[in-house]
Amino acid sequence: MSEPILLNGKALSATIQEEIKAAVDARNATGKRPPHLAAILVGSDGASETYVGHKVKMCDKVGFKSTLIRLDESISEADLLAEVDKLNKNAEIDGFIVQLPLPKHIDVDKVTQAVDHRKDVDGFHPVNIGRMTQGLPCYLPATPAGIMQLLARNEVETSGKHCVVIGRSNIVGTPMSILLSRNNYPGNCTVTLCHSRTKDLESIVRTADILVVALGRPHFVTADMVKEGVVVVDVGITRVPDATKKRGYRLAGDVDFASVAPKSSFITPVPGGVGPMTVTCLLQNTLKAADKEIYS
Repeated sequence: MSEPILLNGKALSATIQEEIKAAVDARNATGKRPPHLAAILVGSDGASETYVGHKVKMCDKVGFKSTLIRLDESISEADLLAEVDKLNKNAEIDGFIVQLPLPKHIDVDKVTQAVDHRKDVDGFHPVNIGRMTQGLPCYLPATPAGIMQLLARNEVETSGKHCVVIGRSNIVGTPMSILLSRNNYPGNCTVTLCHSRTKDLESIVRTADILVVALGRPHFVTADMVKEGVVVVDVGITRVPDATKKRGYRLAGDVDFASVAPKSSFITPVPGGVGPMTVTCLLQNTLKAADKEIYS
């Protein structure tokens, strides 16, 4: 095998952000206000702080307005739903997210369903998920949308391929299985969705032409589990203790990159693969919301 082609999300996201900024500049030139993205952050989870901070920074970069609403971890479910309702009714806010995870005393599904689907730029609301399933215009969940763009812009062949998705979350695994099975490009795959109850997982993974891994288990997929020429999309990102690093940890994917990359035709690095695309696709959804592209 020759060297694999890196599915470089960091580079592609920079390109797409330039496209978004150009669109914002064009809007501004016609007298329209900048797109406005809001985020609700409950508590002070370290990873969530990092993610939300990055989203705010990216908004600045592309010319969006952003609002960060910080709420105490002890907030009641009713009070959080009231904050969601305020953003639903605020005409100056085009789209917003409620950063996950939420404290255990709050019902995530109740909060997700309380978000106005027209402002649901995370793409988690049942209306958007339902429209996605039927192939109708919608806000796609940001991580699957990012993966689809990584495949498309790197011209990865998907038609007729066997795609194995490991992980069935509503955020990544299940949407990916739907999107890659649709009659579209990227798509037209035969998809196998694997999860914690899948028997003989390794033998199924070995049949994959395209492998999407979203488990949250560092280095779970090793070289003996994949065939030559596989396309690998590693969604996992876990902080692994590492005393040699200044911050005391390193970021690891679900795929053992060192052993799997030599057998791959395309592969995402961690970090710098799927992660940057997630934030960028959130910005794309917000621009669509501001332009009333999906919902008038």
